[in-house]
Amino acid sequence: MSMIDIDHQILPDLMTLPLVWLGLFCAYFSVFIPLQDAVIGAIAGYLILWSIYWIFKLLTGKEGMGYGDFKLLAAIGAFVGWQQLPLVIILSAGVGAILGGSLLLLQKKGKESKIPFGPYLAIAGWIALLWGEPILNWYLDYAGL
Repeated sequence: MSMIDIDHQILPDLMTLPLVWLGLFCAYFSVFIPLQDAVIGAIAGYLILWSIYWIFKLLTGKEGMGYGDFKLLAAIGAFVGWQQLPLVIILSAGVGAILGGSLLLLQKKGKESKIPFGPYLAIAGWIALLWGEPILNWYLDYAGL
């Protein structure tokens, strides 16, 4: 899916929507997280990026991302739960800004060039799925919370 997004700047519904359902199905059997966390994660994942999209569009008149990104974050939320979504968003935005910005500079493209966000969401989703809990615990201990 990431390669499709890189090449064509699209995340097909045929791939993103089944991932949402698979995440919810896994949660029904408590494979990764409880079902309640998965449902809230899927809804919150979609609505977070949907809200950012509309705020950006209202302020600039431009589309900042595609609907496929909303659906991919919904799928990630279904697998990792709502608690890990801040980590996913921070990681994907940070890595996307650094790598995407670097690629634009290296390729000598302007700031108006489109950078696919799906690959960065996917990387951050994997990190959250595999190591999200230890990262979150480390941060909370470090912050004294």
